[in-house]
Amino acid sequence: MKTLDQTDISNKRVLIRVDLNVPIREGRVSSDARIQASVPTIRRALDAGAAVMVMSHLGRPTEGQPDPQYSLKPVAEKLTELLGVTVELVTDWIDGVEVQAGQCVLLENVRFLKGEKANDDALAKKMAELCDVFVMDAFATAHRAQASTEGVIRHAKVTCAGPLLAAEVDALDKALADPARPLVAIVGGAKITGKLEVLESLIDKVDQLIVGGGIANTFLAAAGYRIGTSLHEADLVETARQLIERARQKGADIPLPTDVLTAERFNQQAHATLRDVNRIHADEMILDIGPESAGKLASIVREAGTVIWNGPIGVFEFESFHSGTQAIAHAVAACPGFTLAGGGDTIAAIEKFNVRDRIDYISTAGGAFLEYVEGKELPALKALKESA
Repeated sequence: MKTLDQTDISNKRVLIRVDLNVPIREGRVSSDARIQASVPTIRRALDAGAAVMVMSHLGRPTEGQPDPQYSLKPVAEKLTELLGVTVELVTDWIDGVEVQAGQCVLLENVRFLKGEKANDDALAKKMAELCDVFVMDAFATAHRAQASTEGVIRHAKVTCAGPLLAAEVDALDKALADPARPLVAIVGGAKITGKLEVLESLIDKVDQLIVGGGIANTFLAAAGYRIGTSLHEADLVETARQLIERARQKGADIPLPTDVLTAERFNQQAHATLRDVNRIHADEMILDIGPESAGKLASIVREAGTVIWNGPIGVFEFESFHSGTQAIAHAVAACPGFTLAGGGDTIAAIEKFNVRDRIDYISTAGGAFLEYVEGKELPALKALKESA
């Protein structure tokens, strides 16, 4: 891919697609991590004397129907604060934008435009006509073939990958293409559904595959354990059993918990009971792994040459059930090998356990991160390569 470093943007009209899909509470940005990640790219364009237009989606409004609750107005205010220059929000922009050299404007939510999700060719062409150079810097949306992510690349005069997107791809390639061994992947979260292809792909690549959360419960059921009322996917138990067997045949390992923390209800105030994995009661649910399991898994992670982490190990939002995810977070931070983490819940855990500065690369992407790990070709990356 051609990168921003290889592209002349001085005194040009530059359109940058970033990921500013951030949480808004009572009209204010409640977490600005994604905005901060995009600031260096925007600042670089401003410093080059470019006339800068920034576009992003926010939330899931009904396409073609502007909705104040999904407006990027609070994001424009936060960008103004972080950049130290006034960033005006432009609401009607698709037919032309007034922007001067050294100025930055934020274009209102791309999902307010009909045809964005369907990758409407006429809409993508209009976006491309706004600029001399299009910069794709939203890796988190690179897996979606939409007008503002893929279509515009095909029509723009000059296109390139922004530094944030390029860094994400470099980090993933370092972890997947020729990783230092052993390669350990941690895949947590509620459901196998949506991560099944990732698990199948990782079994062919990793030395150890650690599963957590509801995913681990499904694997425990597949291994013949009684898991009470624990969240799991009964229809995928047989699939999990096949994955365990596939891993065994390939010399990989899927270590399952030997002890767990259970409760009789899913509640912030629920009392945690430590159980051997063979002794879970019929009316209990698994909400975290126990200290013995946490110690074993942490040891595996600390000795890895490369770690890929996506998803929590337990219900870490509940204080009584955060210790498993905390142990993994600290182990990833202590690992001397290359460590890569991605996904919203993973980032939340990293922030909670204060290990951000000790992980080599943190991806802001969720779905795109997982699809890249699977080995899928992401539409925006394909378009960038073809345009180069």
